[in-house]
Amino acid sequence: MFITEIERFIDEDLGYNDISCTVAPDEFAGVTATATIFTKENCTLAGLDVAKAFFDYFNIHVQTEYLNGDDICAGDVIFTLSGSTVSILRAERLVLNFLGHLIGIATLTRSCVRKVEPLSHVRIACTRKTTPGIRKFEKMAVIAGGGDAHRFNLSDSIMLKDNHIKLMGIEAAIKAAKNMASFTQKIEVEVESTGDAILAAKMGVDIIMLDNMEPGEVIRTVETLKREGLRDSIIIEASGGIDQDNVEEYAKTGIDVISMGSLIHKANWIDVSLEFSMSND
Repeated sequence: MFITEIERFIDEDLGYNDISCTVAPDEFAGVTATATIFTKENCTLAGLDVAKAFFDYFNIHVQTEYLNGDDICAGDVIFTLSGSTVSILRAERLVLNFLGHLIGIATLTRSCVRKVEPLSHVRIACTRKTTPGIRKFEKMAVIAGGGDAHRFNLSDSIMLKDNHIKLMGIEAAIKAAKNMASFTQKIEVEVESTGDAILAAKMGVDIIMLDNMEPGEVIRTVETLKREGLRDSIIIEASGGIDQDNVEEYAKTGIDVISMGSLIHKANWIDVSLEFSMSND
């Protein structure tokens, strides 16, 4: 995390007249402020590096035995802290907000990954349906949960979506993308029918995204691509309306990637708390 990012978040939370945190006594003779951060739920960890960035900024000593992606149980201590009381109080809400949100994403992602693992080698990926300003943290939480980040931004790859096709037609859109693409960029096309999937594959795109197709239609499209001799030259992704309740059905269809906006926008925050203890040196 960059210093500018840390200070932007601190400025939003702290304001210019913080009395709340300075009311409490800071370090004084013979006493050191210590605290623990622990989870109240079973979960998969994410955002530990984000939390450490805030602790380092406030000169708070931090210890943990865990890494992003570790599974822990309710009651487990994630961090042990020591330092200025004022500093710990100032870091508290920022750290807990990030941890609660990012751990929630990682936990949901891990759940989905575990659901599909016995069924196929399909990848679970997120989308660009993220919170503005903290996308990279949310996508890193997906990675911590065992998922794929997909593209971080529009420059990572070229995706032709339904509106491109409505404006230009699928053939013209693919030709324009091929003319403009760097040799390092893959081209992905969002399709809503088997016919368009076949056309896109024949035109040599790298990835076909089957948008809002039911599992049965996905299977028929994959089988048609096989009959046409196109299956092995293309990555097939399914997206739209997929969540942890139906992800297993899509995992059985023979596709390569399941992308789910729900990994982020349907992830529940995990209950993470900070408690102080005062001990004599």
